[in-house]
Parts: sequence; C-alpha cells; structure tokens
Amino acid sequence: MCVIDVLNVMDLRDFDFDLPSELIAQEPLSERSGSRLLFLNRATGAIIDTLTGALPEFLEPGDVLVINNTRVFPARLIGRRVPSGGAVECLLIGPVTSVANARAGEADHWEALVHPGQKLKPGAHVVFEGTHILHGEILERRFHGRRLIRLWTEGQLSVDEVVDAIGHVPLPPYIKRGDRETDRERYQTIFARSRGSVAAPTAGLHFSTVLVAACAARGVEIAEVTLHVGYGTFQPVRVDRVEDHRVDGEHYEIGRPAAETIANALREKRRIIAVGTTTTRALEGVAREHDGHIVPGAGWTDVVIYPGFAFRVISGLLTNFHLTRSSLLMLVSAFAGRERVLAAYGHAIARRYRFYSYGDAMLIL
Repeated sequence: MCVIDVLNVMDLRDFDFDLPSELIAQEPLSERSGSRLLFLNRATGAIIDTLTGALPEFLEPGDVLVINNTRVFPARLIGRRVPSGGAVECLLIGPVTSVANARAGEADHWEALVHPGQKLKPGAHVVFEGTHILHGEILERRFHGRRLIRLWTEGQLSVDEVVDAIGHVPLPPYIKRGDRETDRERYQTIFARSRGSVAAPTAGLHFSTVLVAACAARGVEIAEVTLHVGYGTFQPVRVDRVEDHRVDGEHYEIGRPAAETIANALREKRRIIAVGTTTTRALEGVAREHDGHIVPGAGWTDVVIYPGFAFRVISGLLTNFHLTRSSLLMLVSAFAGRERVLAAYGHAIARRYRFYSYGDAMLIL
C-alpha cells in the first residue's frame, strides 16, 4: 500500500453533500458531447457553465489529454441454482487465476458478489444460460459478501466468450433500471479496446470522434493508458477516518508511446490533463513507484488519493460528478481543494446538472 502524504486527519463526513434523487442521470444523452460542462479554476475557484463540446476552448496547443482505453465487459450474470432452480445473480469482480483461452473442461476462478449470498455456500452449483451455458461452483466465502467462484463452459467457447455473449452490462446501482442492449455500446467510451473493467471510465463517455478531432486541431496530443476499473474503486468507504480507507489493486498498462508522450510533456512543463479519476490513479500510482516518472510497463496500483496527496503528473482533470463520501470525490478534492469542489457541487446542484455515470462533466484546470 502506498503511503499518502497527509496534511491532517480528515473525517468521512467532510465529503458529504445532499443530492436530489432526480439529478441522478438514468439515461445517457443521445449526443456523447452534448452534456453540460462545469469549468472550475482551481487557483481562484471561478466557475464557468458551458457544454462538453466547448472543451477545446479551454485547452492549449501542446496540452496532453490522457485517456483510459479499458473496455467494460458484461460482468453481471443472471442464472439459477442447481438443483433447486432458485434465482441467482452474480457480479464478477475480477479473475483470481485465469486459464488463457480456456476451452471446454477448463475453468476460470473469479472473485464475485453473489445473491442470495446466504444460500450460496461453498459447494453450491449455479448455471447461467442464454445463447450459451456457463456453469459455476462456489468455492469459498470471502469478506464483505464476496465469494470465490469457479466458472466453466460446455462447448468450445472460452469463459470470457460466453460471459460476453450472455452477461449483462453492470450498470451502477443508482441507475434504477435494467440494462438494455444499447448500454453495451453507450456504456463504453469510443477509446475502449482493452477488455477488463466492471465499470466504465465515465469521463471518457463524453468524447465523440468530432470532439477528439477538434482537440487535435487545437494542437492537443492524446495519449492512451489502460487501467481496468475494479469494484473496489466504487465500494463504500467503511471507515470514519479518510486515511484508513483501502482499495483493491487495479491492473494498469502504459505503452511506450504514451509513456514517451507524457514524459516529454513533463520535461517541457506542458499540461497533462487526465480524462477521469481512473487515468489519474494510473498515472499518479506509477509516478509514486518511479520517483515521479512515467515509464512503460504493466502492474497493479492500489493508490488512494485524498487531500494532502502530492500530485506529480497531472495538471488538469476532466471528470464526472461523484457520489457523496466516495473515494472518487476525495480524489477530486485532493486535486482542487475540498471546499472549492463542494462549492462547485453546490453550484451544479442549484443549476440542475446531471450527476454520476451518465451525467454531466467537470473540468478542473
């Protein structure tokens, strides 16, 4: 676990705000870049209300936008217990051991949240059916309702292929509707390439090909990194003291072209603007492990960012509006200052911005 620079002890209640439920976005907008954008000047606290399509106006030639190219997989499985037939729901959190290109008769081991947990004890057999069949066996109980589950298929397809075919998009629980086929495309960024996330890097959802082209025409470089978003990023903060919060490690990968682009910008003192908290964690996590440098490679980061954190890479952040008392709100507060961020949230609520995954965006420079 990384040691975080802390100015003082902070209470979880310091990151509280009241949000009317009707401001929680339940649907994506038809236009990716049609959402509203709140610009916050982190030096002065000044706020500008505009639209995401106006993003290039706030950027300068030589700026580097760093995006997360992870791809969400349909990690929510609906099935039944064997032999009782009782309904089962399973959210795959992450692989524990994975059989590469697993075929019939081979198994993947996953950590998962299951329901009903009290009836799914070690040894329980479950089946998930659709166009293909996926079997599961509960192997052991884990903390906070988690289970270790073994998955296998009947045919020639791998576990990943069957999950992709029959799984459901794991929309966040504050979206009070079932997933639809359209969510398979809309809950992905246009950059999504590397399969592995259980939640979208939502700041990237605002980009369309037109907006990317407009940023490039402005002289802005775009670099891609990968951080597979895990459930731990969104799990409730169960401690009163912010510095006691821990998150599960998340897998990242930074290729040589991206590392060189970011390193050059750092050396030349050009702005690096992270698109999302996921990108921020990847960059700052790597920098903490490499004396402030971004180097190519892959690994795991469990960095927790909250006020007092010493940022070494990013000088700007594009992000969505986050849940109260969440680690993501803490990260944004670390970058822009808790009081200014909460004031900006109050401004957004008063002006009826849309919140959370399918909601509006916030640019901090």
